[in-house]
Amino acid sequence: MDNAQEKNPSVTTEQDLHELLRVRYEKLDEMKAQGKDPFEITKYDQTHHSAEIKDDFDALEGKTVSIAGRMMSKRIMGKASFCNVQDLKGNIQCYVARDSVGEEEYKAFKKLDIGDLVGVKGEVFRTRTGEVSVHATEVTLLSKSLQILPEKYHGLTNTDMRYRQRYVDLIMNEEAKTTFLRRSKIISTIRRYLDGQGFMEVETPMLVSNAGGAAARPFETHFNALDLDVKLRISLELYLKRLIVGGMEKVYEIGRVFRNEGLDTRHNPEFTLMELYQAYTDYHGMMDLTENMFRYVAKEVLGTTTITYNGVEMDLGKPFERITMVDAVKKYAGVDFNEIKTLEQARAVAKEHHVEYEERHLKGDILNLFFEEFVEEHLIQPTFVMDHPIEISPLTKKKPGNPEYVERFEMFMNGWEMCNAYSELNDPVDQRERFKAQEALLAQGDEEANTTDEDFLYALELGMPPTGGIGYGIDRMVMLLTDSASIRDVLLFPTMKPLD
Repeated sequence: MDNAQEKNPSVTTEQDLHELLRVRYEKLDEMKAQGKDPFEITKYDQTHHSAEIKDDFDALEGKTVSIAGRMMSKRIMGKASFCNVQDLKGNIQCYVARDSVGEEEYKAFKKLDIGDLVGVKGEVFRTRTGEVSVHATEVTLLSKSLQILPEKYHGLTNTDMRYRQRYVDLIMNEEAKTTFLRRSKIISTIRRYLDGQGFMEVETPMLVSNAGGAAARPFETHFNALDLDVKLRISLELYLKRLIVGGMEKVYEIGRVFRNEGLDTRHNPEFTLMELYQAYTDYHGMMDLTENMFRYVAKEVLGTTTITYNGVEMDLGKPFERITMVDAVKKYAGVDFNEIKTLEQARAVAKEHHVEYEERHLKGDILNLFFEEFVEEHLIQPTFVMDHPIEISPLTKKKPGNPEYVERFEMFMNGWEMCNAYSELNDPVDQRERFKAQEALLAQGDEEANTTDEDFLYALELGMPPTGGIGYGIDRMVMLLTDSASIRDVLLFPTMKPLD
């Protein structure tokens, strides 16, 4: 039974599975009885990864290396065998001969299972077929695998199980590992860019008494020590603005936020948000920063400013289009909201175009509904949509001379909102009135409306300089730069409904 899995890797019945598991546990018991418990090993001197050996073969040929990883295949051929070891950076073939490792060690090697974690020490060479390999002089079992990996030729193909058992997905699907390595690189590149621009990374509270800064429903919990109801943050905004008040002129935070909303291909109740705030600039400054940062990240991570998502090319190298929300609705819906002066006219045109609205919606809300209905899907290339209605922008400065609109933009790519930015409202009197309007919406049943934050208002009363601020959905950015169809493909452990 030593090679049952290798001879027949497809586990077709429950009986097959139980038999294979039984054999593995028996092997573990036998090793422990011989004083060779694999779980007692505490460290291994790993000198190289597989990719490094392949890339530097000319320099390493004939040299002794030590690799460590998971054994993904094994081919027993009498007195000499081959196995494949997978590590963080790829995989490499190992040649294991009885005469090189010794008779007892070779017997032990033949009893190893697919999935076992091993250390291999040996010389780098190239086989007659040209494959870079390691000629083993030592094979060390570092940890015993007691479970059965999915059939090696097809990997873990059940999408639901890939999300639930990401650890198996990372072992079996090279694309999954590549996605998350790239995600890490994207975030570190963003940090490098912002640090180079003089921004300081900070951390702000996740448990808050007032979950403001966005239109979203919060999760609620109870803090026993203070007998206090608290919420999980939905945004990073209000605390970061407090830091601007305190004199920290350029700040950013990358962190988890939590919104009590549904699940779909672009939404998960906990996700990664980045917000940054810069004193003495406005939303035009935020546009310039965003355009430069997206271009920089794509170039550093992908090596090009042209990205392809689901077969569609998007060019970050060209200047991003800039268009007002009113002009965008006029362009794609044929409705000019500059000509609509009253709420009654807005409702009438909504009915005419079959745009559903609620009784509480004002003219600006209806403009936004038109935008969502008729415009978003067309915004494939990088586009800044500017100058939103004040009704949907409670934390944003009004446009001078046009108080129905505010200095705000959203950037769109692939029909998705990628970020949201303002010239930040720093008038505490105006801000209090906006909070009052939000409270009224809350009373009317809008569970996503903001509530008044007195401490934040006090901070504004101390004085906040003119400030530009922006929030980025990191997960959507990763989706675009990894050509991933769902947000679950770029979250290591997405939220899943329990199986029971």
